[in-house]
Amino acid sequence: MDNPQASPVVTDRSGALVAHFALPNASRSAPVEFGQLPADLIACTIAAEDKRFYRHCGVDWLATTRAIRDFFIYRHVVSGASTVTQQLVKISSPPAHRTPLAKIHEMLVARRLEMQWSKSQILTAYLNRLDYGNLRIGAAEASRFYFQKPLADLSLAECALLAGVPQAPSRLNPARHPEAAIARRNVVLRRLAASGKVAASRFDAALSEPLSLRPLEESRPAPWLGPLVLQSAGTPIGSGSVIRTTLDLSLQRGIEAIVHEETSKLKDSNLRHAAVVVIHNPTGEILALVSSAAWSDSRGGQINGALVSRSPGSTLKPFTYLLAMERNDRTPASILADVPSPFRTPQGLDLPENFDRAYRGPVTLRSALACSLNVPAMRELNALGGPAPLYQLLGSLGLSTLGSDPVAAGLGLTIGNAPVRLLELTNAYATLARSGRHIPPLLFPNLASPPTESRLPFAASSFFLLADILSDPAARAPSFPPGGALDLPFRCAVKTGTSSDFRDNWCLGFTPDFTVGVWAGNFENQPMKGISGVAGAAPVFHRSMLLLHRKHAPTWFTRPDGLVDIHVDSRIGKLVPVDPQNPHVRADLAPVNQLPPIATVADFDSTGKALLGPVYAAWFASRHNHRMGEVALDSAPVLLEPLKIITPADGITLLLDPEMPSGSDKFRPVTNFPGAARWTSPTLRIDGAVSEPVIHLAPGTHTLTATDSRTGVSQVITVHVKAM
Repeated sequence: MDNPQASPVVTDRSGALVAHFALPNASRSAPVEFGQLPADLIACTIAAEDKRFYRHCGVDWLATTRAIRDFFIYRHVVSGASTVTQQLVKISSPPAHRTPLAKIHEMLVARRLEMQWSKSQILTAYLNRLDYGNLRIGAAEASRFYFQKPLADLSLAECALLAGVPQAPSRLNPARHPEAAIARRNVVLRRLAASGKVAASRFDAALSEPLSLRPLEESRPAPWLGPLVLQSAGTPIGSGSVIRTTLDLSLQRGIEAIVHEETSKLKDSNLRHAAVVVIHNPTGEILALVSSAAWSDSRGGQINGALVSRSPGSTLKPFTYLLAMERNDRTPASILADVPSPFRTPQGLDLPENFDRAYRGPVTLRSALACSLNVPAMRELNALGGPAPLYQLLGSLGLSTLGSDPVAAGLGLTIGNAPVRLLELTNAYATLARSGRHIPPLLFPNLASPPTESRLPFAASSFFLLADILSDPAARAPSFPPGGALDLPFRCAVKTGTSSDFRDNWCLGFTPDFTVGVWAGNFENQPMKGISGVAGAAPVFHRSMLLLHRKHAPTWFTRPDGLVDIHVDSRIGKLVPVDPQNPHVRADLAPVNQLPPIATVADFDSTGKALLGPVYAAWFASRHNHRMGEVALDSAPVLLEPLKIITPADGITLLLDPEMPSGSDKFRPVTNFPGAARWTSPTLRIDGAVSEPVIHLAPGTHTLTATDSRTGVSQVITVHVKAM
């Protein structure tokens, strides 16, 4: 007789049960050994089913004789005569018609079984195979389902209740017919008392004990596991399979509660779901994964938010600056231009803006990244040669949803123009935390092949500097005031992101030991009501990091050799002496072989204002310049970057649409230095000042001349204008 099949289970990293799958017949079972069966349950079962179990040899001839006598007297079955051993034979055999011949065969098999097995073996097999209703097979699974407790914790009354159910599992279902179940329980208790196997005080207490069911709720932790297990296994899960995951069940439950609580706070802002991934950096193991705020939500609750692709907002900027430090010799103190910067794209002209639609002029790389400025990031990516280097880096880190053409996203790739998956992006951040050591994320260690590691060919100092910037609350203070969700009681690198129209919130970050990624939004792509990453995803990130480090003391990265402390003027990025009276002096770090130049008197005017180059000319004269008291334009001749015409392109054909409103003939040219070009044409009228020229188009072929007002150098292009 084969052992009963156990339901497949999924456990956490320490063996705690996470998911309990049904067998092919939809039932669930959890066989146990004889030593795990409580003495009270055995005594109650024998009292209910077979009081002479220990005295017969498989067939109770006294009960059988009585049953035959009663049948002939009353012409129907009055009492059963099947022993526990006979019942075991019956429930272990294929279904068959109940004929006298079948009964005789059952008795013979029971007699043989008694000769081969001990009474304890028979009881164990019997209690593991009994149907306790609700598709629960075996006493252990019945105890889990009805009381949510192990067998060892059952009271005498609960043992008697379970012992009574198999007589009629549907009619005596404690969840649906509690009165009938209690009545049957009391019958079992009285039979037990009559046998003298229980003290009177225990009998009285059990008889008066109220029914206290704790029906098993099907809302289990990590409900997304089922489909993922099947996908990872590749074949149907066999009976009795134990699939271990890298999850930490306590952490999983804790973060699920955090997600539910934090999204509930923002329902009025139309934020309904969030997903979280927690990775153990040294091993790449996934410690927790929350797919959505509510699995039962009809509006996408069963979508796994960690695996769907969404716009990542600004969360890709750290990778742009990593490339800038490696390939453009940037340091955190390098000065970047936050000025209006038009870029030509396949779709036309792009004039990117920062989140607050302001431009700050000269900023350090540290400030640009910490404050998540869009324009400096796009300018840096442009200086790297376009989106291709970033696209290649992200692809090497496992981001698989960027598309096949890096040109399609353009420079906007660094601010979220291509979709990503939370799980893949979180693991990319974990690679930053590991100083460039890339490990594929691991969830099923006994189903997966050993992970293939790789390493980014970048200096350890670049990763350290990136973490240093992302963990600098003072650097991000202008955009993210202190005291918010990004500030933790320990050092932690963190970056937020918000997609256009507030459709996606992100917050990702790491300590040396853990990386946490959070996405928040709506699966049907509805925008939230003004909720940015710092307000939506960041509170979930904050509480998740606190939970992770509750029992794990936080640490920080060891500074690599070759980095030195420096002090720079934050307006020009050059070395200056420490001066507590100078508000522009900032402490920073730099590789010893990439030290900034030393500031000289030529870098300042007579009043101490920092002198800026011509790239800042248009910004300096604009409404965005709120730094008149600290910077000035340098009037000294310098080696200027040549003027470039961005639009119109030489040889372009422009179409005039007569159906468009008045003014459709107006065209505004753009150069890489707004306000530096003087435009002329022998055949077209050009209005406006040098800073904002307007060309009035007319059908025909025309030449346009752009003269650089800084150098006097002119460029001539040809445009063709046609009427539609």
